[in-house]
Amino acid sequence: MIFQTPSGMTRRHFVQHLIGASAMTGSALAMGRSLSAGAPILANNRKSAILLWMGGGPSTLDIWDLKPGAATGGPFKPIATKGDVEICEHMPMMAQVMDKMSIVRNMSTREADHQRGRYYMHTGYVPNPNMEHPSYGSVISNQLYSSRSELDIPPFVSIGGASEGPGFLGMAWAPFTVDSNGNVRNLNMGIQPDRLTQRMQALSLLENGFIKQNRGAAAEEHAKVLNKTLNLMTSQQMAAFRVNQEPQEVRERYGENNFGQGCLMARRLVQAGVPFVEVNLGGWDNHQQIFPTLQNQRLPTLDRGMSALIADLDQRGLLEDTAIIWMGEFGRTPRINGNAGRDHWARSWSVVVGGAGMNPGISVGKTNEDGTGVDGHSYTSEDLMATICRSMGISLETTFTSNSGRPMKIANSGKVIRELLT
Repeated sequence: MIFQTPSGMTRRHFVQHLIGASAMTGSALAMGRSLSAGAPILANNRKSAILLWMGGGPSTLDIWDLKPGAATGGPFKPIATKGDVEICEHMPMMAQVMDKMSIVRNMSTREADHQRGRYYMHTGYVPNPNMEHPSYGSVISNQLYSSRSELDIPPFVSIGGASEGPGFLGMAWAPFTVDSNGNVRNLNMGIQPDRLTQRMQALSLLENGFIKQNRGAAAEEHAKVLNKTLNLMTSQQMAAFRVNQEPQEVRERYGENNFGQGCLMARRLVQAGVPFVEVNLGGWDNHQQIFPTLQNQRLPTLDRGMSALIADLDQRGLLEDTAIIWMGEFGRTPRINGNAGRDHWARSWSVVVGGAGMNPGISVGKTNEDGTGVDGHSYTSEDLMATICRSMGISLETTFTSNSGRPMKIANSGKVIRELLT
């Protein structure tokens, strides 16, 4: 597992410090509450968000906004769902839970480059060489973590791939990146608790010395992450990462692949009180042979994992307090290229959201007959982020201060998608 930070520092770097000498008093080694003991309080009183990130730019025209009969439509057919929407025929399990989710079909964003689009959709800001903005996970965990004193494990977890970083919020809000199997590398150091306590006390003296010398925010941030690392190493809440503790039939329902098990881990982490979890499913940059790739690879994996997550959260009473966001960095061209694929397209595409009090089972906005443009009003990354924050009870008046002292409005002053929250 890696703590990804803007300066390139990692959790392994911190653990190496722990091996040499360490940072906390003996009392910090006390075990945290177990998953089973802590989860009911946290789940009943806290909101969380799960971002299903589709790296590469999925073709929403072939998944959520089909155009049967149009030259741009492709071979897939729409099917009815339990909601007031139609989706792709290769998503039958999702069709059964679309009464819990809604499709925003009038997204129009400005970035059709992978890195720029990824940054923009994660932060609500276009890339700026003079400033690094915080991502969804950093913003939401920053806003909600203070009410979760019971939480020992990181408040922002990214499963199956890296997320965007914490920007000017500091490395304490960086994503904690894990594999979907729940194995945590480098945490078992083979050191007895009393020996670890001694090393932590020694490093605590060193850290405090640096902080007292006013060497900038880096020393304080370093100490915070060391503290979090120690809590992680000694907390029984680590059980939330162990999806192999689930019954076999549950694991099979989610799909025994990285994305399915990542979705299952996300449910367990939300139960434990983690404010933000990102689950990654790549492989959507389909410039060639898009239709067999979707039909035989991407959509079966997505359909099983996403539908299981929604149904499981709903059955456990967690969906009303958990926002789910499905999106990539952009959509794909309505025009099918000469390699039977679709290229990058940010002008008109879809995202899917649900839970946390958002209106379910509807479609918001629409694209024109061939999907080449939005018909009427469009929404942006900023608007989507503002909507998610509002659904989670985070004030849109929240203003951060960047490293340069500049005030930065949460969600880049985006406007709430009213159809979802009225």
